[in-house]
Amino acid sequence: MNYHLTVAEEQSGIVLDDFLASSFPNLAKPQLRSVVRDGKVLVNGQPRPASCRLRSNDVVSVLLEDEYEDELAEAAAVTDQERVVIPILFEDEHVIALDKPPRLSCEPDRWDRTRAHLLDSLAAQLSSRPEPPTPRIVHRLDRDTSGVMLVAKTLDAERVLRTAFDEQQIRKSYLALVEGDFALEDGETEIIDAPLGPDVRRSGQVVVREDGKPSRTEVRVEQRFHGFSLLACHPLTGRTHQIRVHLAARGFPLVVDPIYGRRKAFALSEFKAGYRKKPGLTEPSLIDRLSLHASTITFPCVGDEPRTITVDAPLPRDFARVIKQLAKFRPARR
Repeated sequence: MNYHLTVAEEQSGIVLDDFLASSFPNLAKPQLRSVVRDGKVLVNGQPRPASCRLRSNDVVSVLLEDEYEDELAEAAAVTDQERVVIPILFEDEHVIALDKPPRLSCEPDRWDRTRAHLLDSLAAQLSSRPEPPTPRIVHRLDRDTSGVMLVAKTLDAERVLRTAFDEQQIRKSYLALVEGDFALEDGETEIIDAPLGPDVRRSGQVVVREDGKPSRTEVRVEQRFHGFSLLACHPLTGRTHQIRVHLAARGFPLVVDPIYGRRKAFALSEFKAGYRKKPGLTEPSLIDRLSLHASTITFPCVGDEPRTITVDAPLPRDFARVIKQLAKFRPARR
């Protein structure tokens, strides 16, 4: 079976055999090194030794023969009930633009190999086709972020799209519901320019730091409420957690963000005056995941035709519900 794994930014510098061991915990390192020696592991399409160091966004392709099937079965087991149907917003012979649901990781969970993830679910969804493609992720969304994502159908398409990302030919826009009244005039934009780097005190988190990588996010107000703002955010660079950290550093954290904000969920009682909870019942949350949605992506056509393609992802039900309730009970003050 073929696997195509992308090296995350926080894994940059990891040795190939350590990366394989973390990706296939049911296989021993000697087994994985044997696969490397047999030329069945490629890094960006080229064979590399087990000792080579990987960089973020490197694509590691692994061909595992049937002899490993039993050992991988437990790690890869996902029931049909757990599989998620991924809405496809656009497709041609090179690319799929899909609508990623929230609470779905892009790739296998390194700690829980049984959890459904986008690549597995999409591959299963495409498997009934006469010649099913092998989907290849070219960028990521956080597990709890919804919205449009690009997936390459071929290795050539993956290379073209990765180059387009590197050369900033791809434009992504997000909708972010934040706390506070963001002071921008209608139609006006602001660029948050703050370098980002790893938080040395909290593994996996990011902070603004002088020695960080240059990071810029363009922001404008999409809709106003009293005490809250819906922002349209365009990342001009592609750093981990960039929008979340930039907005929090600017003083406008996402309404729901358990890491960089102050809530795990958002309920009606937090902004509806006179709200009364029904006795004996627990108040349901309006939204209980990141209040961030990848709304639009514009990318160059992979084929010979010199044109760009724009794909929009509709607001998910939970996000739309919050916007409706805020407009009703917390309209912007004039």
